Amino acid sequence: MLGVRGMEETPAQREAGEIPCAESFDHFLVRHEAALRSSAVPQIFWKSLHYKLINEVFDAGQFFGIMQTEEADDVDDDEDEQPQLEEKKRSNPGVELSCKVIVTNENGVRTEDPNSIFLIDHAWTYRVNSAQQHLQEIPGLLHRMTNLMKIDFHGEFPDENVVNKVLSEMWKYNQTYQLSRGTAEEKLPVWYVMDEFGSEIQHSNEPTCCTAPLFYTSQQIAYTILWPLRDLDSGEEITRDYAYGEPDPLIRKCRLLPWEYVDLQSLSSYTSEPPDVYYETILQENKETLPLPVEHQVYPKDKIFRVFTEMTYIHENMKHPRFIFTSCKDEADILFMYSHIKDYRKLSEERPHVLVNQFPCENIVTVKDCLASVVRRLGLVESTKWLPLTFNLQTELPQFISYYQQNQARGKDNHWICKPWNLARGLDTHITNDLSYIIRQRESTPKVVCKYIENPVLFKRDEIGMVKFDIRYIVLLRSVKPLQLYTYNVFWLRFANRPFSLDHFDDYQKHFTVMNYEEGAHLKQVHCDEFIQLFEKQYPDHPWTSVQDELFKCFAELFEVATSRPAPFGICDYPSSRAMYAIDLMLKWHNTDEGQKVMKPQILEVNFNPDCTRACKYHPSFFDDVFSTLFLDDSTNSPVTRIV
Repeated sequence: MLGVRGMEETPAQREAGEIPCAESFDHFLVRHEAALRSSAVPQIFWKSLHYKLINEVFDAGQFFGIMQTEEADDVDDDEDEQPQLEEKKRSNPGVELSCKVIVTNENGVRTEDPNSIFLIDHAWTYRVNSAQQHLQEIPGLLHRMTNLMKIDFHGEFPDENVVNKVLSEMWKYNQTYQLSRGTAEEKLPVWYVMDEFGSEIQHSNEPTCCTAPLFYTSQQIAYTILWPLRDLDSGEEITRDYAYGEPDPLIRKCRLLPWEYVDLQSLSSYTSEPPDVYYETILQENKETLPLPVEHQVYPKDKIFRVFTEMTYIHENMKHPRFIFTSCKDEADILFMYSHIKDYRKLSEERPHVLVNQFPCENIVTVKDCLASVVRRLGLVESTKWLPLTFNLQTELPQFISYYQQNQARGKDNHWICKPWNLARGLDTHITNDLSYIIRQRESTPKVVCKYIENPVLFKRDEIGMVKFDIRYIVLLRSVKPLQLYTYNVFWLRFANRPFSLDHFDDYQKHFTVMNYEEGAHLKQVHCDEFIQLFEKQYPDHPWTSVQDELFKCFAELFEVATSRPAPFGICDYPSSRAMYAIDLMLKWHNTDEGQKVMKPQILEVNFNPDCTRACKYHPSFFDDVFSTLFLDDSTNSPVTRIV
C-alpha cells in the first residue's frame, strides 16, 4: 500500500527467507549497486549509507538548518537575523519570505568524509490517481502539505479548493521513482514529496549537492539520499539542480518552467517526422533483426497447418479442420505467439516458410510515439487529422510548450492526455490542463501528450446520461506488398460509467472507458448490432454506414503510410508474416469550413495481440475466421471486409 511515509509492504511482499534489516554490506551491494551507480553516488559513501539505512540514522539535522530569508534581499547567515526577519514580516505583510537550507555544522561538510551522505525522509508517497483521495482521507496530510507548500489553510476539514491548490502546487515538489518488480500496476511510477527539510532545498544551475531516490529493499521503503558535490563550509547554502544532468539549454528551460517561467510562444510548434536515425535507433534498442528476403510460399489447397500458440482461448475455440495444434514449436507451420519475435534474420534463414502472427517493425503502429511520428508523413491539416495532435515529451517538449502557450493566449481548450509509449488499459495515463503537471510527467516513464478530445460524440445511457464511448475494431494485415488489409465486421463498444464533462479528471469512470480491469466498475456490454440501432436513433442524421466508411478510410490511410517505406522506417515486407491488431478509436464533433457539424474518427491506439476473450465468448467462430483470412487467404465465408 502507498502511504504517507515511504512505500509500505507491496503486494509482492517479502519473499520467504528475505534478508533481515541487519544485512551485510556485500548483500546490500547485490541489491543496490546498480541503483547507486545509476544515480552516480560516489563509492566513498556506500558503506556509510548502508550503516545509516540499517540503523535508520537521520543525522542531517546535525549538519544543516533551514533559514528564512527575505526574497531578493541579501541577508547575513548570522542566526541573530532570524528574529529581525520575523518582526519585519509582521510589520510589513507585503514582504515575501523564502527559505533556504544552509550548512550549520562548524566543520562544514567534506566530500572526502565517508559520512557525508544523508537520508531524507518522505512526507507523502502516492500514485497520481490516489492523490486526491489521500488528501481528503489521511488525517493530517492536507495540513502538512499546505504548510510545506506554503498554502494558506486553517480549516479543520478538507476543503475542495485547498485540495485542488495542493494538487496543482505539488508538481513543484514532486519526485518520482519506479519499482522494477511486480505486476504492471505495481511497476507504475511512484511520486513522493520529501519532508520539510528536503523540500526546502532550492534550485541552482551550479548545485552544491545532489539528491536521488533509493528504494531500500530490506525495509521496502524509499528514501532520498543527499551528498555534497564539493566541500561546503558552515553557512554555505545547500542547493540541487532540479534539471540535473540536462545539458541542452532549451530543454533545461522547459524542464525548469514549473519554477522559472519562460515564454516560448515565438518558437515554432511545428513537428515534422523524425529523421531516419530515430527509427534505426528504435530497431537497435528493440534488439530486432530484419529478415533476409524469402520467396512467397504457395500451399496446396488441402494442406493441414500445424499451429503452435501460447494462447489458451485459441486452443479452446478454433475448430477449423485445416488447423491442428502442436506443442512443438520446431514442427509448427504457424507460430501464433503472444510474445514478440526479435530475431527475424535467424528465422528467415532457418525456417523461411514458417508463418508468424507478427511483422518486423510493426512497432511503427503499435507504439504510440512511433504511430504519431509515422502519421506525419501524410502532412494533413490539423483539423482533419484522424489522430489527435500528439507531441513526444522526450523529443518535442519545447514544441509542445509553445503550442500550449499559444493555445492559452488564444483562449482555446488546453486539456491534454499523457500516455506511456507502450502501455494499454489506461495505465499511468493522465488528463490535465496543468502545464507543470505535464512537464513533470517527462521524468517518469517515456510519454506522449495528446490533445484531449474535449468535444467527443457521446452515447446516451438511459440509466446514466450522455457518456463517452470508444470502439474497437479488429484488423487483419495479410500482406505488405501488395497491401492486403481486412477488418472483422463485428466491433466492440466500451462505455464510461458516468456522464461526461470537462472536470474531475481523476474520476476514472467519467473519462475512461476500459472497465474490464477496473476493480468494482460495472462493465456495460452492448452488441454492435444493437449499438447501431441505438446510435442511429440518437443521431438520425449520421447513418452508421457513413460513419464506418470514414473509419475504414482512416484504417486504410494508416496502413498505407505505415508500409510506404521499407523497414525499419515502415512495417517490413516479410511474406511469411500475418498479423491481427485492435484499433481503438473515438468519434469527435468537427465543424467544417461550410459550418456543417460532422463526426470525425480519432484513432487512440493500435494494439498487438489484443485480448480476444469477449470475441470468443460471443462469436465462437472468431479464430476460425481470423485464421482462414490470414493463413488460407479465404474470407468468403467469414464476416470480414477487405479494406485495401
